[in-house]
Amino acid sequence: MTPLLAEINLLQLGLPLVGSVLLSYGIYQVVIETRKGEHKRVLDRLRGETARAKKKESISILKRDHLSEDAGAMIQRTFGKLAFIPRLQTMLDQANLAWSAPKMLANLFAAGMIMAAGVILMDFSVLAAIGIFATIIMLPIFYVSFRRKSRMKKLVNQLPDVFEMMSQALRAGHSLASAIHLIHEQMPDPISTEFGRVFHEQNLGLKIEDALLAMADRVDSLDVRMFVTAVLIQRTTGGDLAEILDKIGGVIRGRIELFGQVQSLTSEGRLSGWVLFALPIIVFGATVKLNYGYASMLWTHPSGKVLLAIAIGMQLMGLAMIRWIVNIKV
Repeated sequence: MTPLLAEINLLQLGLPLVGSVLLSYGIYQVVIETRKGEHKRVLDRLRGETARAKKKESISILKRDHLSEDAGAMIQRTFGKLAFIPRLQTMLDQANLAWSAPKMLANLFAAGMIMAAGVILMDFSVLAAIGIFATIIMLPIFYVSFRRKSRMKKLVNQLPDVFEMMSQALRAGHSLASAIHLIHEQMPDPISTEFGRVFHEQNLGLKIEDALLAMADRVDSLDVRMFVTAVLIQRTTGGDLAEILDKIGGVIRGRIELFGQVQSLTSEGRLSGWVLFALPIIVFGATVKLNYGYASMLWTHPSGKVLLAIAIGMQLMGLAMIRWIVNIKV
């Protein structure tokens, strides 16, 4: 078989696999969006004016990315038009990475193209070059997503202690700005970084309400939005902010405890999902090792290719459905 025919066969095998993966991902996204509809409506009610403020330039003073008017501006215009760039920038901000999303994507794209071209020049297949290109693009994004998720989880777990400290500071006679500064000095990262940013922004002339709204948009957590909404209402109508913070902290602490119980009760289901996902892959690998001629029918015969693509799609759909069942929102 010539190298060209081999590459065509690999593409015939890869395209159905990619199609099944994309189909499974689409079904998973539909299920997730349906499940999160009520949560999004609550967030929209808590956002209030901030949803309209997103259409304007960011009000952050400390963290602006001044691009040059030549190459940097061209990169900003080219990659900034992509629909997922604002979401990627939000992920970078939540991961506390001082990167620009258009620049990051442009650098990854350039590095991927260079590595793919090098692989092709070294007489490797086109499919291998595509795989290396996709790996270079996706691995940093996975790293950002993992760091963002870990940081946001740690921040939410810190909120009950933060609200308790703020309420004690307010009862001791401190102002809201002083209480925020106290959180910045006494608490560890990531909550100290976010509150320190709020304190420095209001020191530079931004109203503390706008600085808190910017933090709520940056963190994008329901608990933080509850806190910011309570502060805005208190500063408009008055009231005992210390008591409000105590109640919010108690609610969040109770929800964290309930979430831990739910995680422990659903751990068996999540483990079963991963076992059911890994078992066919292990059996397939053992079959390839023990009887290669029998297993090779799945990627050499046209019907085998279709069946293999369907099997992979059903595997991913099954994993997504199990995760959807055991992912109980608290």
